Amino acid sequence: MKSKAEHKNSHAKFICLTSLLSLTLLSSACSIQEVKAWQKGTLAQETMRFGGPNPMIKKFDEHIFTSKEATKGGGGVSGGGCGCN
Repeated sequence: MKSKAEHKNSHAKFICLTSLLSLTLLSSACSIQEVKAWQKGTLAQETMRFGGPNPMIKKFDEHIFTSKEATKGGGGVSGGGCGCN
């Protein structure tokens, strides 16, 4: 029969190996791939933007955001909904 110290040690080894295996699997699932020149054209299409090709969808989304947040503006890159840049 194992003593408490041996049981703790084997449990710690199990946790360490499981963590290492999980980290290895997660890191192997991630990859950084270069976007090729012919793929950039696809990513730049209007359908890839938020709201898609229909400008009414974007206006509707902005209206809902404005109604819920009680702010105007802040839809651009710089500045938040508070009006500061």
